[in-house]
Order: sequence, then C-alpha cells, then structure tokens
Amino acid sequence: MKNSINIIVVAIMMISIVSCKKDTKPNYQYMPNMYAPVGYETYGQYGVFPGGQEAMLPAEGSIPRGWMPYDYENSTEGYQLAKDSLKNAIRYTKENEEAGKALYDIYCAICHGAKGDGKGTLVQREKILGVPSYDDIGRAITEGSIYHVMYYGINSMGSYAAQTSEHERWQIVQYVQKLKADLEGKTARIDSDVVAVKVEETPHQATEENHDNAH
Repeated sequence: MKNSINIIVVAIMMISIVSCKKDTKPNYQYMPNMYAPVGYETYGQYGVFPGGQEAMLPAEGSIPRGWMPYDYENSTEGYQLAKDSLKNAIRYTKENEEAGKALYDIYCAICHGAKGDGKGTLVQREKILGVPSYDDIGRAITEGSIYHVMYYGINSMGSYAAQTSEHERWQIVQYVQKLKADLEGKTARIDSDVVAVKVEETPHQATEENHDNAH
C-alpha cells in the first residue's frame, strides 16, 4: 500500500512538471543576466556610469593602440626643427613608393597635382590658390618639413594625422620627394639592400698574374 502511494505521488509530480512545460518559453531563468545581458546604447544616459554618460573619456595618460607621440610642436620653431632634423623612419623602396603614390592620389593630388606642380583640380578650378610646386626653391621642402605639414597642416591645408597612420605619412613623404626629384630632373632615392662585396683572387688567378709578370 505504501509503495502504491509513493508511486502515485511520483506520478502526480511528473505529470505536473510535464504539463507545465512550454518549449517556446522557459518557465524559470536562473541567473537571467546570462540569458539577457544588459546592453548600453552608445552615448546613452545611464546612472551606473560616472556622470550618467555611457561614452566616457579615456583614462588619463592612455594612448590609442599604434599611436606614437610626435615630439615637434606646432609652431614656426617646431616646423624649422623638423625641417632640419626629422628624417624618414622607413626605407625608400619601390613598394613604399607605390603605396605612397596611392595615398597621395587620395589625399594630396586634388590640390598639389598629380605631378606635384601645384596644379591640382581644385587649383585649376580656382577653388584654392597659392599651392606651391614641390620644386619651389623658396620653400626647399625636406622629408621632415613634409611630414610636419601633414601632421599639423599649414595655411589652408588641414592636418592629415587623423586620416593616415605614421607609416602611411612616411610613405607619402617618399612619394612627394620622388615628385620633387622628377620636377628637378633628378633621380629619386631608392635604398638598396645590396652590399658590395670585394671578390678575392683565387689561387689560380694569382698564379696566372705572377706568370704574366715574370714575362
């Protein structure tokens, strides 16, 4: 009798559990945040954040990944110092020259011209005036001055530090110098990794030379 009662109780419990089950919607959620995490909208107002603003400022002293500080200040003195002392940080290769050309065509050619002669589309349409040629003797641009101007901008030209990486700016510098060399009728700089090696004489060559000297 007792076993029968136990069986009946268990059966009722099983029927109750099965009858309450609904596949489309769970009855209970344990640790609901694991199923439905809290999502914060960009620039949303939430009391959980300091100041109630989701978009907080970066921690003081933090820098973006891949960003390097630039040690030359945005002033006449900083420009002259960069012009005189700042050197290109990458090697002058054909690959970097081609990459620099692609970037130059995007950011620079519209004003400075495809040849670097200051006759870009906007200049020809008289939207911008006074763009100098890269071979302008009065400016005598250098790799340092080119980079400095791209980083800070100058006159009506804005900064391109946000649009380009440090490496890309140096690639543009190489291509600008290539255009400058073309305008001046010079050969553009290309660094060579080939080191000249002195060929030593073989014993056979030395014997022949000694034999010739003897006659």
